[in-house]
Amino acid sequence: MTMINRSCSWDGISREVIEKLESIPREAFMSAHLSSFASVDSPFSIGYGQTISQPFIVAYMTDRLQLKSTDRVLEIGTGSGYQSALLSLLASHVYTVERISELSLRAEQTLEELGYHTISYHTGDGKQGWPEHAPYDKIIVTAAAAELPLQLVGQLKRGGSMIIPLGPAGEVQYLYHITRDLQGEVQTRPLIPVRFVPLL
Repeated sequence: MTMINRSCSWDGISREVIEKLESIPREAFMSAHLSSFASVDSPFSIGYGQTISQPFIVAYMTDRLQLKSTDRVLEIGTGSGYQSALLSLLASHVYTVERISELSLRAEQTLEELGYHTISYHTGDGKQGWPEHAPYDKIIVTAAAAELPLQLVGQLKRGGSMIIPLGPAGEVQYLYHITRDLQGEVQTRPLIPVRFVPLL
């Protein structure tokens, strides 16, 4: 269990999400020389120009998805696997896509060793999603796209929702809540300013 030293208010994030997050040993997803900082509410490098996200952002994005235990979730950007672990504790199955094969293999090994078994892994272009298993109840994107990827929207089930950061690299980005109603109409709502690595 990793008790996070919170650097900002976590008001509005459900107790269930916080408890599930704190049950995950964050240090297992970090480089050995950084593992002593696992409780710090900050992002850290995991190599290849990628980061393990700040715990608050992981919790916030997950909470806004309002996951159900029956949901099938597509995650774009496996990274360290830290976000994947939390999703798997709240949803039925997680399909996670990572463009960097070394990170995908490392995350899979870590998650399997820790006992997170309801996750499927794929190496590929995150903007293309994973159409073989579509449609998904929920989609979460952990890298910033310059514009909303229509391929991902097309893999979202009617009545489903997506959380994605949008905006150019190096500038202010916003986290967006995307919903697709039962008629297939898409609505977007900005949430909070964020800073993510770009979705390539």
